[in-house]
Formats: sequence, structure tokens, C-alpha cells
Amino acid sequence: MTGTTDAPRIEASAVRVMPDASQRPILDDATIEVRAGEVHALVGPNGAGKSTLFGVLAGDVAPAAGTVRLDGVELRGHRPRELARLRAVLLQQNAVSFPFSVTEVVRMGRAPWARTPQEEDDDARVAEAMRATEITDLAGRTVTSLSGGERARVALARVLAQGTGILLLDEPTAALDLKHQEDVLRVVRDRAREGDAVAIVLHDLNAALALADRVTLLDGGRVVATGAAAEVLTADRIATVYRQSVDVFPHPITGVPLVVPRR
Repeated sequence: MTGTTDAPRIEASAVRVMPDASQRPILDDATIEVRAGEVHALVGPNGAGKSTLFGVLAGDVAPAAGTVRLDGVELRGHRPRELARLRAVLLQQNAVSFPFSVTEVVRMGRAPWARTPQEEDDDARVAEAMRATEITDLAGRTVTSLSGGERARVALARVLAQGTGILLLDEPTAALDLKHQEDVLRVVRDRAREGDAVAIVLHDLNAALALADRVTLLDGGRVVATGAAAEVLTADRIATVYRQSVDVFPHPITGVPLVVPRR
């Protein structure tokens, strides 16, 4: 399912997450929209609340307060199988302990569509996902024999093969070399151009500026700012949140803002 461009697919409003009743919130009063046709990056320093907010959007973390809606319906109102047909989630850790082949792992992404008419698309979806992530030549290899970067690309291919209109990606470039980082970011951008709603957790502020239509900057469990990437990631705001002075200036060729730490 692909949404209408610019229409909110996931909306979280005034969300609070508590580790337990005796401690302060790890996420407080967080509001965010993930829209069709856009890439929305979640950024912030370690411990800012990015992964917690990501878990809330995915439906894996239940907020103590606030609401989370997917296509206007409260997230908890979607049955698990229905949810798996609406949104695909890529976590940081994707350990596979058994010697499944690469193709078998990617095909696992098609499980939500079993015994539906969409099952006829399985082969095409798997092949396209493997082509997009450049793992076709690894098809017969066991996942346990792959490098960390290769496993990360297989995990992304599984999510792409799922064929949903919402992609939730938690640091998908973390284990990748420069070329494959850029390849993954291009795939993400292409999916948004096709109308998917994409929420992605990134540590790389330059990647966020180059890739994202919208950015939500978090610090201390609260949303500091949300909006267009260049408007959110200013030098003053980055310095305040990351406790590190930076310069932000346009790339001499592309004009895309660059963040450079002052050393």
C-alpha cells in the first residue's frame, strides 16, 4: 500500500514513555508526523530518545501517554498481521543464528502476504529487493557466512521485499562502507519518490541534510525542533544539542548544507 504524497501515514502526538513509575520520562511530549512521499530523519546525540521514539512509531514501545495513529487509526487498533502489511521495520540488530540462505531470509519479508492474492508477487518482490541492495550474487550463501555489512544489506532487502508503504529504518547504514552507505540512501530516497513514507534514525547529520525532507531533532527525551532539514540543523542548534561547535555551510558544488565540527 502506498499513500497519497504528503499525507500523514503515522502520527504521534504528545507521546510520553516511562521506564517505570519512579523515574523521569525517557521520552516526553513528543509529536511527529511521517508523511507519504517523504523521508523523515530522527537525529540527536546518544540517549536523546531516537530509538525510543522509533519504537513508538513501530508499535514496539507502548507510550504511557499520548496517541499514535497509522492512517488515522490508533496503532494498537491494527492487528499484528495487518500491521505487518502496512509498515516494515528494520532494527539495528538483525541476528540470524541459523544457516538460512540469503534468498530464504529475504523471502521471509513476504510472510505477511501468505495466502493472499499478493503472494503471486513474492518472486518479483524478492528479486527486486535483492537487486536494489546488490546482494543477488550472494543468493545461495548462508547468512551466517556473510560479513556484517553484507548481513545489513540482506536485512534491508528483507524489509524492502515486504512491500509496504511505510518503511521504519533504524540506522540502516551503520555497518556499511562508503559505497554501500550511499547505495542504501539512494534506495531510501527512491522509495520515498515512489510514495512511501520513510522514518529513518541517523547519526550522520550530513546524511540527514542530504537525504531527508524533514528532520526531528531530539535531546534529553524531548523534541527540540522538527521541520525542513536545513531549517532544523542550524549551527547554533547543533552546537547546543550536541555540545560541540560546528560550522554549517553550503557544499561548493551541490549547495547542500554541510556540517563540519570546529577543531
